[in-house]
Amino acid sequence: MRRSSVSLAFPPFTGAVRTLVIINGAIYFLLLLMQATGQGHLAGELKGWLALVPERVLFHWRFYELVTYGFAHETFSHIFFNMLSLWMFGSMLEQAFGSRKFLEFYFFGIIGAAIGTIIISYTFGSVLHAKPYIGTVGASGGIYAIFMAVAMLFGNQEVFLFPLPFRIKLKYMVAILALIALASALGDSGGTANAAHLSGLVFGWIYIKFVPRRGLGFAFSEGYYGIRNGYHRWKRRRAAKKFQVYMRKHQHDPKQYFDEYGNFKPPDDKDKDRGPGGWVN
Repeated sequence: MRRSSVSLAFPPFTGAVRTLVIINGAIYFLLLLMQATGQGHLAGELKGWLALVPERVLFHWRFYELVTYGFAHETFSHIFFNMLSLWMFGSMLEQAFGSRKFLEFYFFGIIGAAIGTIIISYTFGSVLHAKPYIGTVGASGGIYAIFMAVAMLFGNQEVFLFPLPFRIKLKYMVAILALIALASALGDSGGTANAAHLSGLVFGWIYIKFVPRRGLGFAFSEGYYGIRNGYHRWKRRRAAKKFQVYMRKHQHDPKQYFDEYGNFKPPDDKDKDRGPGGWVN
């Protein structure tokens, strides 16, 4: 019996994943450079400006923090493992979705994780150790949304979970990560943004489960056109009712002009010669 061989290879480093990794890396090294040149105070202020602080979002309308926090990182290990995960698993998702939809999904996860962090900080903050005045940085919300998506779409695919020397199915790997995030949140694991991790998982599940395959743009456009068409139908029905009232006042039968659904039907013009084949244009 032949054993199935396992090939170790890096996924393609192109498209939206490459762009996100480059942007995150550039911001991290910019902050390092500022610290190395004696501008540590300014670097701290910039990182604080990028960070997500729930009370600033709610009471100072700093909504940009819902996105910017995902591009700032604390330590090298923080950004390294986030960007490695983005490369390893984000590439799988980008190949399945395409670059445009993948970016839409990624920022859906980033923003969703931020919203979840804000909600948790004002509801279950005492249990999950999330405070409204504490800042959150890092792309982990988007990364955990990616984890959930690949588990739902490619759950039976096997990967190596570093540093363990054996393969594990993606759905089990993500289940383990979710349990670790929950246990860490309940146990207050030293400043890790576990609320963002859990929220990223939830919003990743929401996107895969409920967003149409063509993405949010398609869903919004369909909703917009549905509302617009419904408005126009309401205007036609309203105009038809007004016209029916007018016809009754002038002793005409409205049924000659409208069907049972209120649609206008022109009366037959018996004096017009339509020819042998009907109307001719």
